[in-house]
Amino acid sequence: MFHTQCLENIITTIINMTESIFHLFEYEFFRNAVFAALLASLTCGVIGSYIVAKRMVFISGGITHASFGGIGIAYYLGLNPILGAAVFSILSALGIEYVSGKTNVREDSAIGILWSLGMAVGIIFVFMTPGYAPNLMSYLFGSILTVGKIDLWLMTALSAVILVFFVRFYHSILFIAFDEEYARSHRVSVNLFKYVLISLVALTIVLNIRVVGIILVISFLTIPQSTANLFTNNLKRMMIYATIIGVIGSLSGIYISYYMNIPSGATIIFVFVIIFGIAKAIQTGMVEWGIRKQIRQ
Repeated sequence: MFHTQCLENIITTIINMTESIFHLFEYEFFRNAVFAALLASLTCGVIGSYIVAKRMVFISGGITHASFGGIGIAYYLGLNPILGAAVFSILSALGIEYVSGKTNVREDSAIGILWSLGMAVGIIFVFMTPGYAPNLMSYLFGSILTVGKIDLWLMTALSAVILVFFVRFYHSILFIAFDEEYARSHRVSVNLFKYVLISLVALTIVLNIRVVGIILVISFLTIPQSTANLFTNNLKRMMIYATIIGVIGSLSGIYISYYMNIPSGATIIFVFVIIFGIAKAIQTGMVEWGIRKQIRQ
């Protein structure tokens, strides 16, 4: 009797949760948030896998923080902050790539300089903006529940460009990610590809700022991919796994943040970390099980 009652309570709870989830889709802002999460998972899943494989996490962090300079300038000029961030991020990304490849300045030094420059410029121009200081919380920490249709169209266009580019040039990108010298020996335009890829990284960062914010966007580009990397070294599979993990984590984060009334971006990243922890525990268990199996044999 007790077990039957518990089972009924569990079923009732699941039904109520399901109904409440579908009820949320009646609101346009929630539908936009879900679409944004799906698009962010796709773009970050693909681009982030390249970043992790190429070990460009620090570069991505530099581009992310440099984008704040574009936001500050755009506010001062009365333009769309995302437009300013996009221009500043792409110029910073190309600058990092050029300086590290064509001069004697070390890559980490170039990243640190542009990182600091972007944040400094952003703070100065925000301070100089006439009137009340703009609220930058949605750009620093993200607000996926405020994503609009223009944001969705831009994210959709970026997703299409990334998918077409990676499908068309997958093998060249694979060579560049793991062995540039091998790519050069096969007459791949390595420098051109690197400039295009770093520009796509910059655009992915900028268009996902609204989802999780400047502070946490780098986590969206690395945690799901690092989780996927626990189970595969194949770049294509890593992209697929990372996208799936991104969808699960971001949708769970949206749902939790909405009902607990806490920041959506931080909640999404927290869920990613939980998933990584569970995946790491599973991987460790699989390794130990494999060792024990070999010992028994």
